[in-house]
Amino acid sequence: MHQHDPDRDARLFEPVAAAVEAQAVGVEVVRPGVVAVPVDGAAGYFGGEAALAELLIDEVAARAGVECQVGVADGLFAATLAARRSALVARGRTAEFLAPLPTTELNQPSDDRGELVDLLKRLGLRTLGAFAALAERDIAGRFPKDAVVAHRLARGLSERPPLRRALPPDLSVTETFETPLARVDEAAFVAKTLGERFFAGLANHGFACTRLAIVAVTEAGEERVRVWRCAEPLTARSTADRVRWQCEGWLTARDRPTAGIVRLRLDPEEVVGGQALQLQLGSVGRDADAAERAARALVRIQGLLGPDAVVTPLLDGGRGPAERVRLIPWGEPRRPLAADRPWPGRLPAPSPTVVPRRPVPAEVLDAVGDVVRCTTRGELGYPPSTVAVDGGPPRRVLGSAGPWVVHPALPTRRGERPSARVQVVLEGDADGDIALLLTALLGNNPQWTVEGCYD
Repeated sequence: MHQHDPDRDARLFEPVAAAVEAQAVGVEVVRPGVVAVPVDGAAGYFGGEAALAELLIDEVAARAGVECQVGVADGLFAATLAARRSALVARGRTAEFLAPLPTTELNQPSDDRGELVDLLKRLGLRTLGAFAALAERDIAGRFPKDAVVAHRLARGLSERPPLRRALPPDLSVTETFETPLARVDEAAFVAKTLGERFFAGLANHGFACTRLAIVAVTEAGEERVRVWRCAEPLTARSTADRVRWQCEGWLTARDRPTAGIVRLRLDPEEVVGGQALQLQLGSVGRDADAAERAARALVRIQGLLGPDAVVTPLLDGGRGPAERVRLIPWGEPRRPLAADRPWPGRLPAPSPTVVPRRPVPAEVLDAVGDVVRCTTRGELGYPPSTVAVDGGPPRRVLGSAGPWVVHPALPTRRGERPSARVQVVLEGDADGDIALLLTALLGNNPQWTVEGCYD
């Protein structure tokens, strides 16, 4: 199993996009792993949609050495779901194709709609067809803002109309390099600056980009072009990500350019009104301005103190409560890395409400006053009778659960041993009893500590 790595995925996907582009025009990369192709012209040239799909599958296998799936439907959302099922949906029958599919399909990797999907489940709307049957005016008045877009997708419609009008000529951004770019780290540095300039230029005209063309010209005169289609309007960071991914793909592919890149240009192929950009804090209405000011303030703090000075918590995988919380620097992608692993020995719910920054020492004794020990088989020598926390008075144990034995995730290093966790309820005072999570390394002389407290 591999962890999610957008840079790696983009680099490995470039040969696939190039193979598709060899047989069809207008290729757009949606995200690493998904590419969109206008089907009308290519299907007519190659003798139908089925023949085109077979040709693309063979071409990707021959040029990139991987298997792929092809689907055809009206609209990008439906076409993506069709590709997962290798389905060719007839024109005009997209809504019929989508109707029996579960509403969980609305929660795509590029669209975080987990809360909306949970809400639809609680309302008994478990299929896209049931959701699509609701009136759009009811969706707009009773559901979150993003539900309107999701409702359009469930009905087989496009999520937004493009802004079809003449664009100012200065929206394109070009960067020329005296020393050709030949390394991925150089391209990553350039991508950030270029992305910020591109985003600022669009914002000054009240636009946001939804289809981005990245054009590279090499020292030998070669030109490479790739178009990225985006589910959500691009921010400065997401623009920089796509430039970095694309440059890395070009510079590391088997058919990479024969010389370094001397010029990069970003062209907005499709734009929408700038109000379509979602605020990073997720606020709408009268709180939107405050959220935007807060976001700018956090970015300012990062500029003064460094990226790690502003972090937000993310619940992820792990066995203990402290291990399950990762602190993500503000503005970085918030994606769980290991939440879906089995995690043997994982602490059952509920989790502690308070986790000390440093383990607090505790003395855990049995009925005869000996320190409680745990075997590697997950058995306590004797049940705990009293617990004294950080030199305080011993308190009587009213109940306990566990132990849960946790073995090191990596091959055991010197001095690294399995540990055990035990939940206890201690006799309290007028404010009530005390519930703690205790942990200790297995061995003849365990040192117990308080890992968490329950309210």
